[in-house]
Amino acid sequence: MTTAEAVSIELSFEDNRVLPILYGPHNANLTRIEYQLGVTLAPRGNALVIHGPDGAAGQAATVLKTLWDRASRGHEVASADVDTAIRFTHADAADGSASVGPADAWTRGTIQTRRRVIAPRTPTQLVYAEALRTHELVFALGPAGTGKTYLAVAQAVSLLNSGQVDRIILSRPAVEAGERLGFLPGDLREKVDPYLRPLYDALYDMMPAEQVARGLDTGTIEVAPLAFMRGRTLANAFVILDEAQNSTGVQMRMFLTRLGENSRMAVTGDPSQTDLPPAERSGLTQALEVLKGVDGVAQVRFTDRDVVRHPLVTRIVRAYQAADERNRQPGRRA
Repeated sequence: MTTAEAVSIELSFEDNRVLPILYGPHNANLTRIEYQLGVTLAPRGNALVIHGPDGAAGQAATVLKTLWDRASRGHEVASADVDTAIRFTHADAADGSASVGPADAWTRGTIQTRRRVIAPRTPTQLVYAEALRTHELVFALGPAGTGKTYLAVAQAVSLLNSGQVDRIILSRPAVEAGERLGFLPGDLREKVDPYLRPLYDALYDMMPAEQVARGLDTGTIEVAPLAFMRGRTLANAFVILDEAQNSTGVQMRMFLTRLGENSRMAVTGDPSQTDLPPAERSGLTQALEVLKGVDGVAQVRFTDRDVVRHPLVTRIVRAYQAADERNRQPGRRA
């Protein structure tokens, strides 16, 4: 196995005042690039020397030029922006395409909410954000930590704030309680709160706490277990079904046919992580097959490369995927 030839690339920047934004506090952004790409970055006045394997050094140069452009336009360069630039340039290098870049995520891919502007952080997230804007029903599939639920909630909040929908409806299969929640203390919302906590976390990240509380009190924001959706028509709403891999075929069909006038749906889940009994086929898997190619329906698939949590989460996902592959080999037992 040959080792990539080491090269040095020098970049020059014309405005010293922008360099602190580009480099980050105590050069934190440079350290992040060095760690993720395996290169060495040496600032020298208005110049920056990149040293490392040919491909990695070239990618680092592209990342730095992209971030320089962002900083010179007056935008901050946070650690998330560094990660975004790295992911997009990595995708371009992997498939030989430069059709989209981080600038696309920071412009056409952004979702505006009261508390923050959310920008896609991977190429797949950009595809997903655009699908949420252009399709009535979007399936988002893939491992934990890829932003499936977070971006769906962001789009729901954005449409609610702009008056394009009148309410947000959050639902999730309560598999652990067997959909029989009566034995739990409290009212319906208190019974299902533990199952919907990730959705609440996203809401509080994008809306003032008092607006969330008021929305829950008035019904502008509604939470309900999947089993309680039967018989309803959901009009003028953005509806999110989270952890959809734990729905049965009957439940999924019931849920999808609740879609009313001027409503949109986002269905998120990981088909490989179902908690249903072994003999029960996931309604999510069935729906993906039945609705493939149907006009107005989009399917967006995330992979471990789209994980935007702690880098260890990516390695954990990959380790489990490798174990699953080994267990599927003939002659091996799980």
